[in-house]
Amino acid sequence: MKLPKIAITMGDPSGIGPEIIIGAYNNGLNNLNCIPIVIGQKDYLYSSSIIKKYKINVKTIKSPDEVNAIDNNVIYCIDINMPSEDIKYGVNSIHGGEFSYQCVKKAVDFALKKQVGAICTGPISKISLHKAGYTYPGHTEMLADLTNSKEVSLMLMTPILNVAHVTAHMGLIDAIENIDDGLVFRTIQRSKKLIQKIIKKEPAIGVCAINPHAGENKAFGRGEEEIKITPAIKKCLELGWNVKGPLAADALFYSASKGGFDLIIAMYHDQGHGPVKVLGIEHGVNVTIGLPIIRTSVDHGTAFDIAGKGIADETNLLNAIKKAVLLIDKVT
Repeated sequence: MKLPKIAITMGDPSGIGPEIIIGAYNNGLNNLNCIPIVIGQKDYLYSSSIIKKYKINVKTIKSPDEVNAIDNNVIYCIDINMPSEDIKYGVNSIHGGEFSYQCVKKAVDFALKKQVGAICTGPISKISLHKAGYTYPGHTEMLADLTNSKEVSLMLMTPILNVAHVTAHMGLIDAIENIDDGLVFRTIQRSKKLIQKIIKKEPAIGVCAINPHAGENKAFGRGEEEIKITPAIKKCLELGWNVKGPLAADALFYSASKGGFDLIIAMYHDQGHGPVKVLGIEHGVNVTIGLPIIRTSVDHGTAFDIAGKGIADETNLLNAIKKAVLLIDKVT
């Protein structure tokens, strides 16, 4: 069986990205039924190997086409055409932002050319990214731009919950203003398509309300549910989809955690992220839906506070790569 290739971007070198990549290789990455290829700098890998006290062998290549089999003793790395700098762990910098962007850009290019089956992104610092002149709110928006995708959605996937977000990286007031029935419907549509391919049946979908208790007959809020969400759900029901809502978010997440729903549609960032991270940050995998490529990511940040200390846990990265392998099998 031909194994899929997955491009793993290093993320900000001042964070834990290189460290968790080294940890992943030391803890079974080469046994995940894929050919992992790091996009970054070999120098940063060697620096992290010293911190982690692991012996590694990095082989620099120029293209994924050069690799067609796993070598358990080798980390394949495609170097970004940037000079490496002495790492100052936990510090935002122009270099870190530029490096992060160039890693993602190269990985996306390989994915669009079908040279890799998926990309898995390491954590980036938005501050460093902005210092370098890239004003994206996050990976999701950057990937949409790099792939010329008109509209995408952020989904968090765990063994228990799948949570798609109608809005993501914006303030709460802005998020509520941006929500409309068209966006809600398209988010449900994109998310349903993906989950249905994975579970091979019509998914049970629960849609969160915006206000506490789903507004409770307009006792809370200004009727946002009736204006922004209910018309989208009505359209879904007319199409024969198994969709319920708008539902009080607290009750919906509880029901879903007990198997009541295959997919939750959250209205804004923290409404969806909070419950997933309570379940265990190592289990949540970030997936961008609506792209012409498969992209998964760790569900944590650069962890500047522990970067360079050799204590970062690679479990979430391993889970993100496993999810990429699953999506390649189910979606492509």
